[in-house]
Amino acid sequence: MMTKWKDVYPRPQLVRDKWLSLDGEWTFSVKKTNEAGLPSKPKTINVPFCPESMLSGLNRITRDDECMLYGRSFTVPEDWKGMRLILHIGAVDQTAKVYIDGKYVGAHEGGYLPFSFDITDKLKEDDLHSVIVEAQDSLDHKYPWGKQKYKNGGMWYTPVSGIWKSVWLEPVPEKHITSLRIDTGLDWVEIKAFGIEDGSLEFCGKTYELTEVTANGRPCASVHIDVEDPKLWTPEEPNLYEFTITSGDDVISSYFALRTLTVEYKGGCTRLCLNGIPYFFNGVLDQGYWHDGIYTPSSPDKFAEDILAMKSLGYNTLRKHIKVEHEIFYYECDRLGMAVFQDMVNNSDYSFMHDSVFPMIGRNKLDDKELHDDLESRRLFLEAMEETVENLYNHPSVCYWTIFNEGWGQFDADAAYDRLKELDSSRFVDSTSGWFWQNKSDVDSYHVYFKKVDLEMGSRPLVLSEFGGYACKLPGYYYGGRRAYGYRKCADRAALENDIRRLYKEEIAPLQARGLSAAIYTQLSDVEDETNGLLTYDREIKKVEKIM
Repeated sequence: MMTKWKDVYPRPQLVRDKWLSLDGEWTFSVKKTNEAGLPSKPKTINVPFCPESMLSGLNRITRDDECMLYGRSFTVPEDWKGMRLILHIGAVDQTAKVYIDGKYVGAHEGGYLPFSFDITDKLKEDDLHSVIVEAQDSLDHKYPWGKQKYKNGGMWYTPVSGIWKSVWLEPVPEKHITSLRIDTGLDWVEIKAFGIEDGSLEFCGKTYELTEVTANGRPCASVHIDVEDPKLWTPEEPNLYEFTITSGDDVISSYFALRTLTVEYKGGCTRLCLNGIPYFFNGVLDQGYWHDGIYTPSSPDKFAEDILAMKSLGYNTLRKHIKVEHEIFYYECDRLGMAVFQDMVNNSDYSFMHDSVFPMIGRNKLDDKELHDDLESRRLFLEAMEETVENLYNHPSVCYWTIFNEGWGQFDADAAYDRLKELDSSRFVDSTSGWFWQNKSDVDSYHVYFKKVDLEMGSRPLVLSEFGGYACKLPGYYYGGRRAYGYRKCADRAALENDIRRLYKEEIAPLQARGLSAAIYTQLSDVEDETNGLLTYDREIKKVEKIM
């Protein structure tokens, strides 16, 4: 039986015993923004699934003068009385305003990242309370928008709106841990707990005292531990270490892994190294779309199924393509052993000729006048980049950041690289994936479709960040419906497997022998019109059994 979303703790790297899921049935309606209150006959919707996946005929939820209203009631457990109450919302696309018992709590911009509010002082005296989330989504391109498009088709997909990640309540003491920062080496870990000044940490049967320090301008409690007989994390051996922190009345549990990511000159070229050893990141592009929930799978178990399906084909890496996933996805990658190449989510407008056609015929440089120059869009992109790093920093599976993909929303890539390295110097950074390269990047990153993969090694590690995309539409299996889309058509599964195996044998393997550090095949599953997946969109069929 598949696990339900309401039964899964939404934040696996900072766990408390007490919490209450608000996933499940909410009232839902669309109204004019100048109207007050809920309409008289709202529909019922199931959080954390977007309305487009549940309400027929909806492909554009709100216009500029409309908003979505989500509402539900809840009661606070008796043993939570006297504690602070935090409302957590995983993601709302694109903007949200939150009300508790009719009182305004706060707002959030951007559709991919979590946010929370302390709602304690907004609660009325009654036992029954209400939460209302007012969401707007006009697919404004100043916000990160990924691959959503009103007229979906080809490489553009059905848009999502409103709440699409879990909503939950958590009681905490007045002084409590708000976040963790975990840094590791091959035989050491340093853990910082923000929101507190002292406490103790239990790890491998030993107790360690935390001491007050300042990090990023904020006071926190910290401990450095030298790990005896260290067991390193790799996709082949995903060793995790668990620990518990106690500070006053607050108790949390978490985990870490020991691993390093470095760029080193070995074997005659510069390579990406995992734990000091050259490592070939053999991956697939993972769009994170689902036939029944669009941005959210029917069960969190589906993440593990995808990971295991790709591991069975010999892959060790997923490139999470311009989407920030539910956090349980990253936990499953940590636990099961799957490296993640994480994209930032693009904003600003896209031009087919400028961003796709011209580079395909050899134009790979951007003039300053061609950079996206809207200052608000730049600010929102950089803020989202910083939040993405902060939210995913502690996951050992995340090994690689992609800032800009194929020029979409690209502005000052060198400055963005510098800022990202300030935030996180422990991971690889691909500043410009595909083309429109600037000066600063940890890798030379290429996308190759429609021609032979034949690349030369340079002074930086060579990464083939997209290739393949061979399409095979299986009759009777769910797809978009207008036309089958891909970069090479294969008549049936046998032809697909033969063509992919030839591609790896004749083009990828020789490059790997010369020092290629990573190769990302397009893609994990079919998505609507795109039928170039290794799995069908509904994940019912694995189209190939062996690729190498």
